[in-house]
Formats: sequence, C-alpha cells, structure tokens
Amino acid sequence: MSDIQRLTIDGKGYVLLREEDYEDLIDGREADAVMARIRAGEETWPAELVRDLMQTDSRIRTFRKYRGLAMTELARDAGISQPYLSDIENGKKTGSVDVLKRIAVSLAVDLDDLVV
Repeated sequence: MSDIQRLTIDGKGYVLLREEDYEDLIDGREADAVMARIRAGEETWPAELVRDLMQTDSRIRTFRKYRGLAMTELARDAGISQPYLSDIENGKKTGSVDVLKRIAVSLAVDLDDLVV
C-alpha cells in the first residue's frame, strides 16, 4: 500500500487510499474468510471437477463419478430405482424436488450444486 492519507472531517478520522489498495484490502479479507471456512472443514473441489461441472450435461453423473459411486449405489442411497436415476442422469426425467434433495444428500452436495 502506498500514499495513505489520514483526514479528520467533523471530528471523525478517515483514511484516504487508492482504489487499487482498497480493493486489495477487500480481496485479502475475503480470502481470509474462505481460508477460515476451509480450516473449519468446508470441502473444496479440484479445478478439473469445476471445469467438468461447467461442461457436463449431467451434474448428478459428474458428482457421482467424482464421489466414486456406481449408479446402483447412489440410487440405493437416495431411495430410488437405478433405472429412474439413469433417466434423470440422461435427461429423460427431471426428478421431483424431493428426489433431487435425496440425491444431493447422498452426494454430500447442496441441491443448488445439482441444478443450474
């Protein structure tokens, strides 16, 4: 940081700094918050998975494979049939909100992570 000026206006102290320096402060604060969440156990995803999620036609399939689950395992965990899960993964059926929530729980992701 450079050229920080301290000002007093109406008896209150202010600091004047370049916009770039201010943005660096904000970025650092946000990075600290992210690191605190990671230290607290929040899961992070590798860049490859994030790229796959942006390009996939089935986020459920992508997460299932990332978690190392067979379709039969995920279907069992979510309490649905394997053919029904296959239809959801292949876009033939959308799945109810309840079913999608159960799939999300089984994959340990938020429902928002499954729907675009």
